[in-house]
Amino acid sequence: MKELIKHAGDFIYRFARALDVARFQYHFEHGSAEKVLRALAAYQNEDGGLGHGLDADCWNPNSSPIGTNPATQILREINAPKDHPIVQGIIRYLMSGADFDGKCWFNVVPTNDDYPCAPWWRMGSVSTCHADYNPGASLAGFLLRYADKGSDAYAFGLRIAREAYAAKMAKDPLIDMHESACYVQLLQDARAAGIESTEELDLDKLEENLKIQVKHCMVKTREGWDKSYICRPSTFIKGKDSIFYPDHREMADYECDFLKNTQLPDGAWAVTWKWDRWEEEWAISKTWWKGQQAVDNLLYLKGMGKL
Repeated sequence: MKELIKHAGDFIYRFARALDVARFQYHFEHGSAEKVLRALAAYQNEDGGLGHGLDADCWNPNSSPIGTNPATQILREINAPKDHPIVQGIIRYLMSGADFDGKCWFNVVPTNDDYPCAPWWRMGSVSTCHADYNPGASLAGFLLRYADKGSDAYAFGLRIAREAYAAKMAKDPLIDMHESACYVQLLQDARAAGIESTEELDLDKLEENLKIQVKHCMVKTREGWDKSYICRPSTFIKGKDSIFYPDHREMADYECDFLKNTQLPDGAWAVTWKWDRWEEEWAISKTWWKGQQAVDNLLYLKGMGKL
């Protein structure tokens, strides 16, 4: 496994973005969180939101909810302090009313069409990822985790979380794995924030609902993993301590074997999706994704006790 880490690290150092280099160093080479934060800050705009291709499938430099959500995931990943300027900037952006319709943050923003991006991030796309609470449930969770209790931001996050909960409990299983993952993040954030269950946001009921949801989304076979964009266990499970691991032990363990056996000669793993235009830009984004996936895959193996 040391060779797998070294091989992935070689790719990351050669080709990945500074952000993923810093993430790799933080998790596997005793690097500093400050380096991760410095690299992440390059994607933040004056309004506090993030863009500039942080989501490598969208080169829009302007702030957007989808551009901002990956930053919240990284901040959680390194346990960033609440008072850090990036955290406070994101809270300011989420509270500004920008890219928000009074109920949900926009999934796609019009300025995406002005820049190279994947087809699902263009206005007019009918992708299943265009769901009400992708990324809204995750962003609400971020406010619960990072805003000061008693603040307007915390109260706003709690309001959106309650509305998201009501919407989820009123639906059959969701179609989209990305929206489902946002709900999983909301549950984790609410637990971390010490939210007490109420009728308006019952965390135990949400957990049971999400266990059913994850079963609905999770891939059922071992075929085509290296060629198709599917919902792997790592979409929801980050380690054996996950509440979803007992029900998906076999497939979660299989993903570890799959990652060991499918590392490419360059040290990365295959990207199983592609854009429909902008071939030159897609070639760049594909390399960015390989760097990010390399770190994510190593973190999954680490969380599963395989490294």
